[in-house]
Amino acid sequence: MSSAAPSSSSSRATGTRESFTGQKAFILTAIGSAVGLGNIWRFPYVAYENGGGAFLVPYLIALLTAGLPILFFDYAIGHKYRGSPPLALKRLHRSAEILGWFKVGVCFLIALYYAAIIAWAACYAYFSFTLAWGDDPEGFFMGQYLESNDGGVGGEPIAVDFVAQVGWPLIAVWVVILVCLALGIKRGIAMASIIGIPVLFLMFLILVAYSVTLDGAADGLNQFFTPDWGAMADPQIWIQAYGHIFFSLSIGFGIMITYASYLKQKSNATGSGLVVGFANSSFEILAGIGVFAALGFLAFTAGTGVDEVVSGGIGLAFIGFPAIISEAPASALVGVLFFGSLVFAGITSQISILEVVISAVKDKTGWSRPLTVGIVGGLTAVISVVLIGGVSGITILDIVDAFANNIGIVAGALIAVVLVSWVYRKLPIFAAHLNQYGSFKLGTIWYVLLGVVVPIVLGALLITDVRSKITEGYGGFDSWAVGIFGWGAIGLVVAFALVMTLLPWSSRSALYTQAESGEPAQRSGSARRATAGASSTHVDSGHDDAAGGQR
Repeated sequence: MSSAAPSSSSSRATGTRESFTGQKAFILTAIGSAVGLGNIWRFPYVAYENGGGAFLVPYLIALLTAGLPILFFDYAIGHKYRGSPPLALKRLHRSAEILGWFKVGVCFLIALYYAAIIAWAACYAYFSFTLAWGDDPEGFFMGQYLESNDGGVGGEPIAVDFVAQVGWPLIAVWVVILVCLALGIKRGIAMASIIGIPVLFLMFLILVAYSVTLDGAADGLNQFFTPDWGAMADPQIWIQAYGHIFFSLSIGFGIMITYASYLKQKSNATGSGLVVGFANSSFEILAGIGVFAALGFLAFTAGTGVDEVVSGGIGLAFIGFPAIISEAPASALVGVLFFGSLVFAGITSQISILEVVISAVKDKTGWSRPLTVGIVGGLTAVISVVLIGGVSGITILDIVDAFANNIGIVAGALIAVVLVSWVYRKLPIFAAHLNQYGSFKLGTIWYVLLGVVVPIVLGALLITDVRSKITEGYGGFDSWAVGIFGWGAIGLVVAFALVMTLLPWSSRSALYTQAESGEPAQRSGSARRATAGASSTHVDSGHDDAAGGQR
C-alpha cells in the first residue's frame, strides 16, 4: 500500500485529517475491527442454541435489515462530519456531543479488558506446545494460570494482587497496541489490519481444513447446520439474531464513525460497507464450521453427544478447546492456529476500540497523536493491568463486559438512531451524502429500517437486559460487585460524558482547525474566528445543506 496519511506532526500543523489511502486499506481495517474474538467463540454457540441451521435465516435477515443499515448510518456520520464521535455528533447538532462522549466512555471500558483476552490467547498459543493445562483445562485456567480468588462470589473480596504470568503478557500486548496507534493511520492502524487480517484468514482456513478431517467432525457439523425450523416461531430467536449481528459488526459504539472519518471525500462508503458486512458474516460461518467440527471430534473421543460438550464464550476458548487440542493429532499445530487466530483477531479489534478514545481526545485538545496515545493510551493500559492483571481480573472482566456491551453499546446506538431519525431528521441528508459516490444507493427502505425496525429491536434488547439485571442480578456475582463494576461503570461513563461535554474545545482542536470537508481551515486569528463562528452557527441551528449535504 502507498502512504495512507500524512504524519501526525504534519496533520496537526496544517489542520488536515489523517486518511486512508483508499478503499482497500479502509475495508481491511474495518474488517479487522468487525472480525474479533466474538466471531470465533460466540457465533457458533449462539447459532447452535437458537435453531442450528435455521438460525442462519434470521441471522442473515438481521444482517440485511439492521446490521448493514446501522453500518451505513455510522459511516454517514463519520464521513460527512469528519470526526471522532464527539466532534462528528457536535457538528451534527450541538446537543449531541454528550452522546459522542458516552460512546467514547463505553469504548474505554471495553478496551480495559479486551487486551487481557488477547494476552491469554498468546499465552495459550505457547502452552499448546507442551499441553500445559494437562488433564484439567478448567482447573488450570482458573487456578494455576489466572490464580482466580473467586472475588465477587459468595462474599469473597475483589483483589488486585498482581499475577505475573497474566500481567506481564498483558503489558506486552499493550505495548504492541500503543505502538500501532502512535504510528498513525498509515503506518500503524491500517498496516496492522493489512498484515493481520490475511494472516488471520489463512490460519483459520488451515484450522478449518484440519478440523473437518477429524473423527466425529460430521456429527459436530450436523449439530451446527441441522435446522430446527420450529425455532423460528420463537421471538427470542429473532432477538438473539439481531443482538448478535449488532455486536458482530462493531456498530453503534463509535468505531465505524471514527474509521469513516478517515475516508477520503470521494469514497464509495456503501460499497465498502457491503464488503465489510458480508466478509464478517462469511468468517463467522467459517468459524462455526471449524469450531463445531472440533467439538464433534471431542464428543467422539469422549463417547458423548455434541450437545454435552458445547459451550460458549471464554469457556469454549480456554477450557473447551484445550481439551480438544489435547486429544487431537498434531496438537501443537492446532493450538497455535486456534489461539494465534484469537490473537490476530483481537489485536485488530482492540486497536479499533482504543482508536475511538484516542481520536476523540485528540480532536478536542489538539494534541499530537503520539502525545495523546502516550497520555490516554498509557493511562488505559495502567488501569487495565491493575484491574484485569490481578487475581480478581476475570470477575471484573465478566461484569464490565456484560454491562458495557448489553447496556452501554445498545443504549448509545438506540439514542443515536432515534435522535437522527425522529428529532434531527437527518436521514435524507445522510442518504444523499453516501449516494453521491456510493455504488449501493440508499432511500426509503433504509429510512424505514433505521427509523422503525432498528429502534424496536434495540429497545427490546435493552429493556430485556436491564430488566433481567435488575431483577435477577448478573452471573451469580454478589450484588455489591455488580453494583460497582456493572452499574457503577455505566454511571462513570455517563459522568465522564457530561464532564467532557462541559469542557471547552481547545483553540487548537479539530473543531476550529479542520473544516468538515477535511481540508485545513484558515489559521489566521480573524479567519479562525470566522471558521469557528460558521461552525457554531451550523451546530446551533441544527440544520444542514438541503441538497446532498456536501460542503
